[in-house]
Amino acid sequence: MTEYDPGSETGLPTENVGSLPRPQKLQEAYAAFDAGTGDKQTLEAIQDAAAKDSIERLEATGSPCVSDGEQRWSSFATYPIADTLAGGGLAPMLAPGGQFFAIFADGHGRQLPKLVKGPFKYNYYAADTLKKSAGYATKPLKQAVIAPSMLMLLYPLKEEVDGYSREQFEADLCDETERDIRKAFAAGAVRVSVDFTEGRLATRKDPRNPWTGADLLPRFIDLNNEVLDRFTPEERVNIGIHTCPGGDRDSVHSADVPYNNLLPEMFKINAGYFLIQLASERDKDPVYESIGKQIRADANGVKQVAFVGVINPLNPRVESAEEVRDALVHAATYIAQDQLGSTDDCGFSPFSMDEKPNHGSPDYARDVAFQKIANRIEGTRMAAEKLGV
Repeated sequence: MTEYDPGSETGLPTENVGSLPRPQKLQEAYAAFDAGTGDKQTLEAIQDAAAKDSIERLEATGSPCVSDGEQRWSSFATYPIADTLAGGGLAPMLAPGGQFFAIFADGHGRQLPKLVKGPFKYNYYAADTLKKSAGYATKPLKQAVIAPSMLMLLYPLKEEVDGYSREQFEADLCDETERDIRKAFAAGAVRVSVDFTEGRLATRKDPRNPWTGADLLPRFIDLNNEVLDRFTPEERVNIGIHTCPGGDRDSVHSADVPYNNLLPEMFKINAGYFLIQLASERDKDPVYESIGKQIRADANGVKQVAFVGVINPLNPRVESAEEVRDALVHAATYIAQDQLGSTDDCGFSPFSMDEKPNHGSPDYARDVAFQKIANRIEGTRMAAEKLGV
């Protein structure tokens, strides 16, 4: 694994979460492919152009590490098991019509497929797209992967899959998640973050979405640790966990859930760092305080670092570098400086089809995203200078 210091260029560590808005042209290509009026070769060419543009524009922001913004993925959750959001290329052990992962504040929902037979295997790994994009980067690469706790929801909530127990499914799922992470590092990633947006939602108890009332958070934590505990402390320094209240079509799914329902449990995950939505949080100080109290100096051999959100991807207003600086300096009154970093609240577009209604268009949202990221980088540098880091 390549040695990497996420704070070497900015004083305090800073890192993007994962996704970037897909250009309108790419979203149209996805829609045409799903409708049968576009071919895969054309889609892949447009994906490649968007990935190249994403990396080049991220590098131009001064970001210490970069990614392709998930331009080649159906979504942050379904990239291993489907080509598109409409279910094109769905893995053979799955069928449409599974549980809703989330129902958002604006009323729309995102539905997962369902497991109908075993064994469970990925169609694709994150490294498959990382390899395609790596040649465009001159800076270190990071890669996001999906948590086993999310894909655990593929298994029906209250029934057994014939001949394939939940226990065997979860064992196979952990094997695939471990393989996903290891392949990403082998393909050149210096950092791998695990998307865990279902963590906060797990305590919401939404009657429209039965899994949220099934008290799954303890099992989510255990399942994620079953994977992470297969890695050495030296490896886990560069494995992160991302949490947020959702961020799709400029809407959220669990911002009303108190963070303290999640944070004491989340920091039990033996990851090296955490990417934590905070810029859009209404009452930040109690969250900063909770992070400072709950984050561990020794999580089975690693010191945990909290990358707090200082950029809100759902709002087209661009935060200034000075705002970012001030947020981080304030956070440092609660969180030890050697356990503090900055990030964006969420990926900017976790799903490949994302109209971005607050922004007016995906292309405008894309331009805004790079402006926001550039200010996060500069504001983090300014905060480090003010804090004397």
